[in-house]
Amino acid sequence: MNADIIPARTPAEIFLARAFDASKAGLPGTTDVAKWREASFKAFNVSGLPHRRIEAWHYTDLRTLMRDALPLATCQGGPTFDALRKEFTAARMPRQRIVLADGFFVQELSGGLPDGLKVRSLASVLTEGRADLIALLSSHDLAARDSIVSLNAALMQDGVVIEVAPGTVIAEPVNLIHVTASPTPAAHFSRSALIIGAGASLRLAESRHIANRAQMVGAGQANACLIVSLGDGAKLAHTAKVTATTPGGVRLESVMVRIGARAKFDSFALVAGIGLVRRQMFVRFEGVGAEALLSGVSLLRGREHADTTLLVEHVAPGCVSRETFKYILDEEATGVFQGKIHVAPGAQKTDGKMLCKAMLLSDRAAMNNKPELEIFADDVVCGHGATCGGLDVDQLFYLQTRGLPFAQAEALLLEAFAGELVDGIGHEGLIKAYRREVNAWLSARHGPTAAARGAIT
Repeated sequence: MNADIIPARTPAEIFLARAFDASKAGLPGTTDVAKWREASFKAFNVSGLPHRRIEAWHYTDLRTLMRDALPLATCQGGPTFDALRKEFTAARMPRQRIVLADGFFVQELSGGLPDGLKVRSLASVLTEGRADLIALLSSHDLAARDSIVSLNAALMQDGVVIEVAPGTVIAEPVNLIHVTASPTPAAHFSRSALIIGAGASLRLAESRHIANRAQMVGAGQANACLIVSLGDGAKLAHTAKVTATTPGGVRLESVMVRIGARAKFDSFALVAGIGLVRRQMFVRFEGVGAEALLSGVSLLRGREHADTTLLVEHVAPGCVSRETFKYILDEEATGVFQGKIHVAPGAQKTDGKMLCKAMLLSDRAAMNNKPELEIFADDVVCGHGATCGGLDVDQLFYLQTRGLPFAQAEALLLEAFAGELVDGIGHEGLIKAYRREVNAWLSARHGPTAAARGAIT
C-alpha cells in the first residue's frame, strides 16, 4: 500500500523545482518532448522524493537521505577532454568504448566501435523527435508511478542511443564509461537507450571513472536511466561496475528492459565504494520462450547504503527468469534487496526463481530482504528465498589449522562467496577485472569481524 501523503517540501524538492523552471527552456527536444518533460515533472511534483510510506522505497527513504540537491552539471570543455584522453591512455582504457562525461556524450573520446552498431547522442535524438525512439525512451508503462524515473525524464540532459542492426554479432565488450568530470559537486541526469535487433548479440560493459580524482571536491549526485529493447532471438550480456564514486555521493539507476520472443538477457552488477546507491530494474517478458538472468554483488562498509529493487513481469508464456544477489556488509552499512516476480494471467509455463544471500560482518550492519511472488497463472514453477548470516566459524577454524592467518582465511571465504556470481559473467577479461575489484575491497577492510574473532579465540 502507498500512502499519498505529502508533507512540507524539503530543500531538495524546492531546489529541483527551481532548477527545472530555470533550465527547461534550454534542455534539448522538440515541442512534444517539452510537453513530456512538463508532464514528467508534474508527476514528480505530485509525490515528491520517494519516502518510507511508499512501499517500493520503504527501506530507502530518499526524502530523508537526500536533504539537499545539487546544481545541474554542465558539459565540460576541450581542456577537460584533453586531460581525460591522457588519463585514459595511462589507465589503458579499452579501445572499444562510448564515453559519457557527467551524462553528456563525448564523441571525441569514444571510438573503436564495430560495424553494425550505431551510436547517437540523446540530445540529437530528442531534437530529431523520431516517434518510435521517443516512445521507447519514455517507457511509461514499465516504471509507472516511480517519481525518480519521472524526475529523470523531466531533467534528462543527454545520454546515448545505441542501435545494433539485426543479425549483428559483437563478441567483444562495448564499454560504456561514465565519467565524473565536474571539479565541483553537481547533479547529472542521463537517459540512454539500447536497441538490439532480431537475432543480434551484444556484450555491454558499464563502468565508472573519476577525472582528476586528486582535485575532486565533494560528492555528486546522479540519476541515470537505461532503456533496453531486445528483438526476437536477440542476446544481451550486460555488466555494470558501480564503483569509483566519491564518499557521500548519491547514485540512482533505473534499468528498463523489454524482452522479445526467444531472446536472452544476462545482467550482473557490482556495487562497491559508494555512499548511497539504488539500482532498480523493471524487466518485462513480452515474447514467448525468453530468458533472463539477473545477478549482482554488493560490498558495503562504513555507513554506505545500497538498494537493489527488481520488478520482473512475466507477460508471455514459457519464459525463464533467475535472480541471484549477494551482499557483504561490514561496520554500519545497510543493504536492501526487494524483488517481485509478477506472473500475468496467460503466462503459463513460467519458471521464475529469486534468491538473496547476505553476509553480515558486524553486529551494527543491517540487511533488509523483501522477495515477493505475485502469480495469476496456474501452471508455473516459481520460488523465492533470502538468507542472512555470518561467516562459518568452523570453516575459519579449519583454514587456520592449515596455516592460514585469520585475515587471509576470512578473505578467502568472502572472495569465494562473491566469486560464485562473478564467475558467471562469461567473459574472461571481465571476470578478472571484477575479481580485482572484489580483492581490492577485501584488502581495504580493517581487521577481522568481531563475531568471528570472539568465536575462535
